[in-house]
Amino acid sequence: MSQWLEQVIDNAQDVSDFLSSQRKKSLAALQEQGWPGKRAEQWRFTPLTSVEKRKAIKAKVTDEPAVPQIDKLDTIDLVFADGKLVTDISELSLPKGLKIKSLKKAGDDEQAAIKSIFAKIKPARHTFGLVNDAVAKQGVFIDVAAGAKIKPVVRVLNLSTQTGDAHTRVLVRLGEAAKLTVMEHGEGSADSLTTAFAEYSIADHAHLEHYRFALFTGKAKQIGGSHFKLGEEASLNSTLVGYGSELSRLDIDVWHAGEHANAKMNAIYLLAEGELFDLHTTLEHAVPNGTSEENARGIVGDGARAVFNGRIHIHRDAQKTLAELNNRNLLLSRRSLINTKPELEIYADDVKCAHGATVAEIDDTALYYMLSRGIPRSKALVMLNFGFIQELVTQIPKEAIADWLLPKLSERFSQMEVK
Repeated sequence: MSQWLEQVIDNAQDVSDFLSSQRKKSLAALQEQGWPGKRAEQWRFTPLTSVEKRKAIKAKVTDEPAVPQIDKLDTIDLVFADGKLVTDISELSLPKGLKIKSLKKAGDDEQAAIKSIFAKIKPARHTFGLVNDAVAKQGVFIDVAAGAKIKPVVRVLNLSTQTGDAHTRVLVRLGEAAKLTVMEHGEGSADSLTTAFAEYSIADHAHLEHYRFALFTGKAKQIGGSHFKLGEEASLNSTLVGYGSELSRLDIDVWHAGEHANAKMNAIYLLAEGELFDLHTTLEHAVPNGTSEENARGIVGDGARAVFNGRIHIHRDAQKTLAELNNRNLLLSRRSLINTKPELEIYADDVKCAHGATVAEIDDTALYYMLSRGIPRSKALVMLNFGFIQELVTQIPKEAIADWLLPKLSERFSQMEVK
C-alpha cells in the first residue's frame, strides 16, 4: 500500500458525521482493495507514482481565488477553494423549486435524501471514489422539486491554488419531470491533489444538462468522476472537456435504471507536451428500451499520453437497447501516444450496438496547403485542430458556454503546438 493511502486511511478514522455508516463501509472496501498497482486493469496505462509516495497534506485555505466569469450566462456559483466551500449558501437567491445545502449544515430531511444518494450511484470499484467517500467533508446537496424547471446554471467550481490535498463531493437529486443544468468546473496548476466526485439521481421524465470542465494543468493531480442514475424516460445531455496535467483522470458512469431513458455524452480532451489525461466511461443498460450515444475526441500533443476506455454493458434484460460509442484521436507528433479501448459487453439478443476508435495524425497535405496560402503555421494548426472537434463544440446546448469555451480552446491549441 502507498504511503499516501496509508495516511488517508489514518485520517479517515477521525471523520464523524451523519454519513459515518457509509464512510466506514467505503473505508473497509478501500482497505480490502488496497493500492491499484500496475496490474490493475483500470490503471494499466496511468501510473500513480506521483501520488503513491506523496504525503497526505490538507490544503490550507487562503483568500478566495478569482472566479472565472462567463458572459451572458445566468449562474448560481458554488465555489470550493482548495477543497473548502467558501460560498455562503444562505446568501444565495434561489429560484422556486431549488434547494442547496452544504453537507455540514443539512437538516434531518436533507440528511435522509443525501443518504439515499451518497455512494449509492458511484460504483464501489473506483478506488479514489472510496477515498472521497471516506474523507470528503466538504460538499453540497442540490435538490430540485418535482416539475421544477430551473433556468440558472448551477456552477460548482473547484479551484486549486496551492500544494495540498482537497476532497469535495456533489450530490444532486432531480424530482419527477424536473429540469436542471449543472456545470462542474475545475481549474488549477499548483502541485495539488484533488478528488472531486458527483452523483446524480435523475427521476422519471426529468432532464439534466450537464457539463464537466476539468481544466487542470501543470503539476496538478485531479482524480474525479460524475455518476448518473436515470429513471424512466429520463434524459441526460453531458459535455466533458479535459486538459492534461501531471495526472488527470475522470470516471463517468451512466446507469439506465428506468425504461426509455436517453443519454448523450460528448467528450473532448486536449493534451500539451508531456501531459497525461485518462478518461474511463461506462454505459450501464440494465433495463429495456434505453438509448445512449457517446462521442469522444482527443488531440494529443508532442510527448503527451492519453488513455480512453469506453465500455457499453448491456444486461440480460435490456432488450431493445440502442447504444453507440465512438472515439477519435488526433496525434500531433510521432511522440504522442493514445491507449484507446472501446468495449461492448452484451447479454441481450435484441439490441443495436456499435463501437469504434480511430487514431490519425495531422494531414500534412492540408497543413501545406494552408501554409502555401500565407497562413502562419500556429494559426493553421489551430484551424485544423478546431476542425477536428468543431462538431462536438457546436452541439453544446447553451450558446453562452460555447462562446466562452472557444477562445479557451484556441489558447490551449497554442500551448499544444509542436515546436
